[in-house]
Amino acid sequence: MRILFILENYLPHIGGVEIVFKNLIHGLIKQGHEVTVLTHKLPGTAKEEIIDGAQVYRVACFDSRYLFTFFGIPKALSLAKNANIIHTTTFNGGPCAWVVSKLKRKPLLITVHEVWVTRWRQLTNLNPISAFFHDLLERMIYWLNYDAYACVSKSTQQQLLERGVDAKKTHVVYNGLSYEIWNPKKYKRSEMRGKLGLKTFTIFFSGRPGVSKGLEYAINAFPQVLEKIPDAKFLLVLSKDTAYKKQHSQIMKLIENLAIKSNVILHEPVPYQDLPKYMIASDCVVIPSIAEGFGFSAAEASALGVPIVASNTTSLPEVVSNKFVLVKPKDPDDIARGILKVYEKKYTAKPLRKFTWKDNVNTYSEIYKSLLEN
Repeated sequence: MRILFILENYLPHIGGVEIVFKNLIHGLIKQGHEVTVLTHKLPGTAKEEIIDGAQVYRVACFDSRYLFTFFGIPKALSLAKNANIIHTTTFNGGPCAWVVSKLKRKPLLITVHEVWVTRWRQLTNLNPISAFFHDLLERMIYWLNYDAYACVSKSTQQQLLERGVDAKKTHVVYNGLSYEIWNPKKYKRSEMRGKLGLKTFTIFFSGRPGVSKGLEYAINAFPQVLEKIPDAKFLLVLSKDTAYKKQHSQIMKLIENLAIKSNVILHEPVPYQDLPKYMIASDCVVIPSIAEGFGFSAAEASALGVPIVASNTTSLPEVVSNKFVLVKPKDPDDIARGILKVYEKKYTAKPLRKFTWKDNVNTYSEIYKSLLEN
């Protein structure tokens, strides 16, 4: 099978979506499929190269992923001639892929991570005009008629159904996790705690300080935790992506205003492979998100067996397992109560739920086959 991926971002750009497609594409190639990727050209990247067996083409778009929607069409039309299936994802690759699939009469699958229609102002720092156009773009994607929709959780599937998408066209395809990395037996908790100087109850958060991640609510909850556990620490491993410079500064200012700086450990970003060492050194992982399409942090902490305090919203209740407490989103009081429950070992305990890349790749392969048969 020959599969053409039309993605606004791909390697060497790294984020949750890129990790998903990197592993999917690697798995498809191992199964014997031929994979081509069309993406927008990042500064310093080649126009063409082979990455792990996949032929990657990059389109110059004045360094704008938004322009890829239009600039990508000519090259996509050329590449689609030899493709059996076109696979895209939200947001900016979607319309480009749709136009090409209609012109070339090729089956089209779109992966939807989460639906933000009507919530762009709530979940981002975009100004009203920018939020309006982002909302319009997303609505347009769901107005278009794709042949199939892969949803990364049941929560995302439900959100799509609420937008009027045909239920028969939707499929739940959970993202995968590399459990060889997130294996608790690989790491010595006491050794890492010693390196970090952790001697007391430690709360952990990692990732970008974007609005949808709700970190400010966890920070606001921390003074209440300190009333019960005065020597508690809050270990933050925050992204320094320039896109979140404003939010990063706001978090730092909040820590200062709450007079909790002496109990907060701000750590530099670490490579993904090293992140389990920091997470397993903590006593509680907090995931105060307002919205999550899948929730990698929840799956990762569950795999390590570290107790989790997670927002009871969107996909998190279906992804979290092992030891956890679900709390109200955007509620510092409830987040504080959840953390104290973990401290007292009064968390919910359920068997670990695994999300493997093998299942992910196999499910996508079955969707491709069904599209070709119809």
